[in-house]
Amino acid sequence: MRRKLVVGNWKMNGNRAANAELLAALKAAGPWAAEVAVCVPSPYLGDVALSLQGDGIGWGAQDCSAFESGAYTGEVSALMLAEFGCRYVLVGHSERRAYHAESDQLVADKAKTALAHRITPIVCVGETLAEREAGHTDAVVKRQLSAVIHTLAHCISQIVVAYEPVWAIGTGKTATPEQAQAVHALLRAQLGAATAHAGEMKILYGGSAKADNAAALFAQPDIDGGLVGGASLKAAEFAAICRAAG
Repeated sequence: MRRKLVVGNWKMNGNRAANAELLAALKAAGPWAAEVAVCVPSPYLGDVALSLQGDGIGWGAQDCSAFESGAYTGEVSALMLAEFGCRYVLVGHSERRAYHAESDQLVADKAKTALAHRITPIVCVGETLAEREAGHTDAVVKRQLSAVIHTLAHCISQIVVAYEPVWAIGTGKTATPEQAQAVHALLRAQLGAATAHAGEMKILYGGSAKADNAAALFAQPDIDGGLVGGASLKAAEFAAICRAAG
């Protein structure tokens, strides 16, 4: 059985004092049966690494460059993240795709460089409201994941996938458990055509997951946890979501 994973995405939020308070509350609330991690803004990686050392909560970054090094001002390489002991990195989050025009291939390249430095990429896929209403959900998520499958080849089983319907991020709307499960099943079938290990891979749900809907979402057979945005900034709410994961 796949162990559930719940990842908090702080996005561009936090300060040193608030971060310390949040992490202290999370450590006090654990441990949980599920794996738990937080993905934090790059300036706080060192602080978070020290704070969580030996506490059973993983941590990661919110993005990485597709390049190893060079004249890429403002970018952070996977090699740099690895020096801190970074375990996870988000790639292809819908906000990166929308605000920074990241292509499917760029997302795949970022996943590849993360794996090269033994960091697990959490590859985000998802459709907009217009795409869903047009009946294009399946085609969109399959196209996004296909680029990663083709680029990583036999290494595809080493990633985590996160389905995040763009229309449900920060809007208060949430896909029903049945809607989410349908897309998760589709993604697992697509992975199954590429690797014999698809049944062991984690596929997370991201999109306004909260304490009051997490249990129903996580009960679905192909939903292996959550990528949690705003709720991950509230210790009690995030801890409740982690408990809901088992």
